[in-house]
Amino acid sequence: MHVPVIKPLYFFLKWCGFPVIWETSIGTIIFRMKEGMREYLLLHYPSGHFDFVKGHIEANETEEMTLRRETEEESGIKDLQVFPKRVSICYFYVAKGAEREKRRKQGRGIWIFKVVHFYPARTETRDIRISYEHTGFLWLSYEEALAKVTFANAKRILSETEEYLKKSHSENS
Repeated sequence: MHVPVIKPLYFFLKWCGFPVIWETSIGTIIFRMKEGMREYLLLHYPSGHFDFVKGHIEANETEEMTLRRETEEESGIKDLQVFPKRVSICYFYVAKGAEREKRRKQGRGIWIFKVVHFYPARTETRDIRISYEHTGFLWLSYEEALAKVTFANAKRILSETEEYLKKSHSENS
């Protein structure tokens, strides 16, 4: 179902009593340099899709604090050079299965309007320690990562990140 992710629609549905929630998360497009080429980190999720590190902003956290905490929790990576480029995606989904039951027990909405802000970040770390939230990981070249990420939104943010990094690298040369 394609639903526009806009605040007025969210507030209208909330006012009508629908089980909606607006969530903001922060993500990281992590890369490392290998033989002069960028390799991107993709995490394999239990549902089968490949995507990037991301998670909810906790109370009193800045976006960068969330980015660093989520990266360490999901991958074990602590050394990050975060770039100022911010790329955002918006989407809507209805929680299903275990997520739906967990949200109901917590009194949280099951119709989720989601905004995720991603930042590129470079690491020197090679060995990844994935969290319980993932089943595996891959380090892939840009072309391979673009083919492997599952969702169109992920492809777009990866493309925008690669363009930004190419441009910022050529200006710094």
